[in-house]
Amino acid sequence: MARMPAIRPGRVFAPIAPIALLVVACTSTGLAGSGSPGPGTSSSPAAAASASVPGSPVATVVPETASPSVAVGPPAATLAVDGGDPVAGQLGSYTWSGNGSDSPWLPGAPITVGAGELLTARLDPDAEVASWSARRVAAGTSDGAGAVELGEGAAPIAFAAPATGHWSVQLTVGFAGELGSASYYWDVTVR
Repeated sequence: MARMPAIRPGRVFAPIAPIALLVVACTSTGLAGSGSPGPGTSSSPAAAASASVPGSPVATVVPETASPSVAVGPPAATLAVDGGDPVAGQLGSYTWSGNGSDSPWLPGAPITVGAGELLTARLDPDAEVASWSARRVAAGTSDGAGAVELGEGAAPIAFAAPATGHWSVQLTVGFAGELGSASYYWDVTVR
C-alpha cells in the first residue's frame, strides 16, 4: 500500500479521496485489472454498470456513442483566395454525429480579399460535402437579418467575394452520410 505524505500545518493539498473512491468503485465492480468481471458480476457492460459489492460505491460505465472513425465535432473550415493564406473560420451552430451547438451569427475571423476574387473553402480533416451555401451581412450585424446569398452548391466550395465593403460571411456546410451540418464565419474586408 502506498504511503501517504505527512500533512504539515498550513500546507495546501488536493484531497485524494475522490481518486481513492474511483479506484475502489472500479475494483469492486470488476472494471479494473485484467478486464475480466469481478466476483458476482456479469461480463455485459449493462451488468457491470449496475453491479456492486455491498457497502461499495457503484461505478457507472458510459457507453461510447461516437464511432472511432468519426471525429468528435465537425471539421475546421478555411477560406482563401488563389495565392493567399487560408484563414480558419469561426465555428458557429452545428450538428455532428448526434451532438450539436447553437450560436448566434458570429463576426468571424478576419480576412482581406479583392472584389470579385474567387473564395475557396477547404475542410480539415476532409469531409464529404452534400451541400453548401454562403451568405453575407454588413459587418457588425448580430442576427443575420437581411443576409444576401453569395452562392450555393455541392463540392467543391467556391464563390465570388462580395462587393467592396466590410462583411460578415457565413458558410453553411451540409455533410454527406447524415453526419450533420456546420456554419463557419469570416470577417471579410473587400478592397
